[in-house]
Amino acid sequence: MQPNPHVSKYVWLFIGVTLGLFLIVPIGQLIANSWLDNGQFSLTYYQQILGSGRFHTAFLNSLTVAAISSLTATVLAFILAYTIHWSQLPNGYKKFLGIMAQFPMLLPTITYGFAIIYTFGKKGLLTQLFGVQLIDNLYGFKGLWMGYTIYTLPIAFLLLNNTFFYLDKKTSLVSKLMGDNQWRTFKTSVVVPLIETLAMAFIQCFFLSFTDYGIPASIGGRYEVIATQLYNELLGSSPSFGRGAVVAICMLIPSIISVILLSKLAKYRIKPNQTQPIDLPRNRVSDYCLGTLSGFIILAVSSVFAVILVAPFVQQWPYNLTPSISMLQSVLASTNLLQVYQNSIIVALLTALVGTIVSYTLALIAERTQLWRNAKIASDGLAMISNTTPGMVLGIAYLMLFSGTSIANTLAIIVICNVVHYFATPYLMAKNALSKLNNGWELTAGLLGDSWIKSIFKVVLPNSFLTLLEIFSYYFINAMVTVSAVIFIAGAQTMVLTSKVKELEHYARFNEIFIVSLMILLTNLAALAVIFGLRFYLKRRSASPRRTKKVPVLAQSIIKQS
Repeated sequence: MQPNPHVSKYVWLFIGVTLGLFLIVPIGQLIANSWLDNGQFSLTYYQQILGSGRFHTAFLNSLTVAAISSLTATVLAFILAYTIHWSQLPNGYKKFLGIMAQFPMLLPTITYGFAIIYTFGKKGLLTQLFGVQLIDNLYGFKGLWMGYTIYTLPIAFLLLNNTFFYLDKKTSLVSKLMGDNQWRTFKTSVVVPLIETLAMAFIQCFFLSFTDYGIPASIGGRYEVIATQLYNELLGSSPSFGRGAVVAICMLIPSIISVILLSKLAKYRIKPNQTQPIDLPRNRVSDYCLGTLSGFIILAVSSVFAVILVAPFVQQWPYNLTPSISMLQSVLASTNLLQVYQNSIIVALLTALVGTIVSYTLALIAERTQLWRNAKIASDGLAMISNTTPGMVLGIAYLMLFSGTSIANTLAIIVICNVVHYFATPYLMAKNALSKLNNGWELTAGLLGDSWIKSIFKVVLPNSFLTLLEIFSYYFINAMVTVSAVIFIAGAQTMVLTSKVKELEHYARFNEIFIVSLMILLTNLAALAVIFGLRFYLKRRSASPRRTKKVPVLAQSIIKQS
């Protein structure tokens, strides 16, 4: 049974046109601003930017540090994923590695730089513990390399960790039985099947590093990259929308190339055919080395953020280390900070709610209705454009298009920007989940007298509830940590925690930065705990034999998916 074609068409048109209005139109305005000088077509801004040696240096710097950081993150992520899937270490330790590898995703990137400075600087946490500065000249290339590596490590790990589930370990046993040496066995059973995923991880990390603003804003120093130049062109001493638009368009070029390469590599991915789980022969020396190396990687990453847990609870970091909560109390007593925190919670909740509804509804219409082919192509195209557009570029486009309008400097524009910016991944998650559900459910429900809408609420939604939770948490966490777009569209009354960090950095109030960062971290952890608790509660309730008849359809569907 299919819905009324006119209804699905109108719903798709409403969502599609709205997304297009807030995605394609701002980018079009951005391009137009790069061509117009005093209302007349001109290439003046292109000549000024492309002919600038400073721009060439920044662009080359961005390419260099992004490439090296991406390679580092991919290698480290491979080691972690390999340890988790191909060693005989305790399962608890493996779970710990997997959780900690994703930990940096819970903090805004602008915090990374300050954490690195206060950990490895002259008065840093590790410097004081070891009595020697482990890394010098943090500002510039070294700091950016460390920050980008930490930032992109979780992304590379998630990609590799997912693919490792589908590697057939029997290949390794067969290789050994044929007399292959250890390197040939490793190459045949692990490296070759993962080549495409390794390439995807590198490209995705490069894209994120090249377009990030938060890390260079905090630790870039005089090592200028394209993100800082874009910020200076828009909000520097002599701002220019025209020059800023040209830099933004140049920033799009590597992004577009990255997405094209990812789409080309996607067809080479390992097909998700579940393999029979087997345990490889235990090698205690190998397990010990892998466990130690992976533990060192996690320790190195987590130690950077340890200062965030220490600085708010001393008198004055790093000069007076007497335990005290006076700094924490004075910061939390600030009315302005509480208002900013309230803004962040509202924005994150609205972004998660609206984003989940929009992405899931569009995916539902594309996958579970007889929508015309061009509409489905357009939906996928919107997702690709959203994925291609860096947050910084989107924020600038919003600043140019909506400046002076009724939604400028409101929480609504921040929510809209977040929903559009992070639309691609939730849409693809929902589309992938819906495509795996039985296509005959709606027909069966129709034969039983239910309408298509009722069948969706009774059958389809319950069986994709876990996906809805994942989408909601994805939107919520990203809305809490995003900084690149928000700094251009948040006003004095609509400031959120990440833009507050940028303001505190301007006034060199670094202790308060760590307190704000801790607030973001604890909020994200609380959100994840609530979602995990909901899943656990429904699973346990459904498993109770005395309550089998009372268990709602929603809970039953969650158990089936688990």
